Amino acid sequence: MPYSLHDLLDDTLAGHRLTEEEAVDLMKTRDRGVWEIAAAADELRERKVGDVVTYVRNQNVHVTNICKNLCGFCGFGRRADDPEAFFDGRDAIRAKARQAAARNVTEICLLSGVHPDYTLDSYVDLISCVREVAPGVDIHTASPDEIAWAAKRSGLSTAEAIGRLRDAGLGTLQGTAAEILVDDVRRVFCPAKCDTATWVRIIKEAHDLGLRSTATIMYGSCEKPEDRVRHLGILREIQDETGGFTELVPLSYLHENTALYQRGLAPAGATGREDLLLFAVARLFLDNFDHIQISWGKVGTKMAQLGLLAGGDDLGGTMFCDDVSVDAGGEGADYLDPGEMQRIASDLGRTLRQRTTTYEMV
Repeated sequence: MPYSLHDLLDDTLAGHRLTEEEAVDLMKTRDRGVWEIAAAADELRERKVGDVVTYVRNQNVHVTNICKNLCGFCGFGRRADDPEAFFDGRDAIRAKARQAAARNVTEICLLSGVHPDYTLDSYVDLISCVREVAPGVDIHTASPDEIAWAAKRSGLSTAEAIGRLRDAGLGTLQGTAAEILVDDVRRVFCPAKCDTATWVRIIKEAHDLGLRSTATIMYGSCEKPEDRVRHLGILREIQDETGGFTELVPLSYLHENTALYQRGLAPAGATGREDLLLFAVARLFLDNFDHIQISWGKVGTKMAQLGLLAGGDDLGGTMFCDDVSVDAGGEGADYLDPGEMQRIASDLGRTLRQRTTTYEMV
């Protein structure tokens, strides 16, 4: 590092936009400088959003685990002939959506494997049946990879597909299937997913059509710090252009039941140091993002609280269930009571507030 850490952090807090090279150096910090980086990120968080910790009252609805991708980092996806495969029909989805509405959620997050037989009509029907029974709830679904697949199967452009999903009731887009937006890495752990250029194009199309989305990064598998920062750089470039991202959602790789780990192609997930530096460097680097979410289901509630001291300001959702994380080996990743969120926030002297998907306070 040709500059002192102290000077770089001071310059960043004074308005310097971190370069990717500088961000990589920060990501590689291994001494007590980690705490300096976290403190700078926490100061920037305070300037941007104050001392409010937010969460969304949401419920995950898992539609099917049958998936064309079967990514190496995933313990959820199954082939159609697998004895553990499931596929819920409309009645089952409606029942889950009614249950969510009865829990006073403001967001229903439809999670699904990318079923090889799905067309755009499949997604339209899915969104429509949820809209019927939960008319006031934001329907948060449809990753760029799902949109690319549905559009291809239906003979439409991805922009046309997004428009139809929006008209059916899609509220906000999931910025998932991003993992690491570096194609050399994607070829290792998700070769069947859309490439980086396609993911970027579809996200921009959605933003241009008035749909906002999350931005995600899955870290801690076989990527390098340089790959993580390149990913963040792509997100920053998109946000400069569209302003359509609601927040960054860092997703720490859960390794236990994944082929990538079992084949010796990835370590046992990110370390605590890597978790804290991802949160903090993301806050410092993504100067055009207001919100950094700390996914308690991925890192646990104690690390989530530390993440709130390293640039994070949002605890994500109540979820009520998260089969994707649980199947990958995440214990206790299915529900976090707002009362426990309150305890976490109050212990830091902060105020917990419920928000909508797009960060309006409830």
